[in-house]
Amino acid sequence: MVSAISAILLLITFVFFIYYIIKGGNLVIGFFVMAIVWSIVGMIPPDVVIQKVFAEPALNYGPTIIYIVFGSWFGRVLVDSGIAPAISCQTNRIGKKHPVLAGILILVVTSFIFVSAYGVGSVIAIGVILLPIMLSVGIPRDLALSVFSMAIGAPMYLNVVLYNQVKAFFPNAVYGGRYLIFAAMAEMVQLLVVIIFFVLNRHRINPDNAAHNLEIIGAEQPNEDEKPDISIFTYIIPIVPVLMNMIFKWDAIPSLTLATILAMLMTGKMKGYKQFVEFLNKTIQQSVSDIAGLIMFLMALIMFSGAASLDAQRFKPIFAAILPHSHLVLALAMGVLAPLALFRGPLHLWGAGAATAAVLSGTGLFNEAFLIPLLYAPAILAVSTDITQSWNVWGLNYMKVQSKDFLKYGVPVMWIITIINELLVYYFFG
Repeated sequence: MVSAISAILLLITFVFFIYYIIKGGNLVIGFFVMAIVWSIVGMIPPDVVIQKVFAEPALNYGPTIIYIVFGSWFGRVLVDSGIAPAISCQTNRIGKKHPVLAGILILVVTSFIFVSAYGVGSVIAIGVILLPIMLSVGIPRDLALSVFSMAIGAPMYLNVVLYNQVKAFFPNAVYGGRYLIFAAMAEMVQLLVVIIFFVLNRHRINPDNAAHNLEIIGAEQPNEDEKPDISIFTYIIPIVPVLMNMIFKWDAIPSLTLATILAMLMTGKMKGYKQFVEFLNKTIQQSVSDIAGLIMFLMALIMFSGAASLDAQRFKPIFAAILPHSHLVLALAMGVLAPLALFRGPLHLWGAGAATAAVLSGTGLFNEAFLIPLLYAPAILAVSTDITQSWNVWGLNYMKVQSKDFLKYGVPVMWIITIINELLVYYFFG
């Protein structure tokens, strides 16, 4: 009886937490307070709370923070070395003659870059190059931003920085093997559907509106002469970390380190000792600064995850009663309910969905290999089209697009994509 009352109280606080997030509450404060509240409501002994909620989860998460730091550094080097801007500017050569093809190339290039690049800083650095190119060929602002954001979301299935954040809920998660095959296919599904959506809206492309749209965002016509003078052989570097893992089974740290060194070496950043040290210090400082807020957010999140995992057994009878035991039915349900990830809702891993993930993981009803991609897919929907995602917020402001228009284009497309990818989850892990 006491356990049932405790479970009901935990669910009530969870509902209030969702409301707090939807209203724009600070996530760091929210997760930290929820860690305390769930420890009290769950009647966890104080000494256990200190050790298992606040100390051990944060200390055990240290290796994952290192992965995130190295990934952020690699992304910053890709941008500052000129590799990412060079890849972006190549797409401008065919722009005005073939606007649809130019748009498709930009989407492919964006997806390619963000296989390894990550963070709002990298998105801004690439966005201020690619988005004006899209506008310059006549693509309207709302359509350009929507497909650009969804193209960023597609490679997040493969992005090692984002994947390692999932270890807050699934510490035994392995970036490799069967998951990488699924991730590559899920990325291709998302990118292909986004391209189809873009092509179906090609009638909205009007080069006569290019100058006006560029003026609205305060940008100028892209200048091809400003493309960084670097070798085309550097264009393969963004996928080097993934290739090293797939071919040689390397861990992410040496893979990212090798790719970062190659990026600096092949772009001339290591020609002189002084120049190299300056570039090294600058990119390290900026990359750590890019993720400083993320790290503290993840610390609060992992503490809440610790409390949720200790409370998980209280939910087990409830989940056992209401959750379908069929992997296929659960996968389809997650796809159909995927929009609940919006506004940091109960299916967003980096929002209220943290509780969903922590509880599902703690109940032991399903194995981690299935749960990770199952919960990842709705989260990617949110990353791709949610107006609470940091780089989407920047994009709305930069492109002067209304949030309702952004959601109108993105949500239906990502909903379809998520249902398809949940079926892939069942095929690979069900």
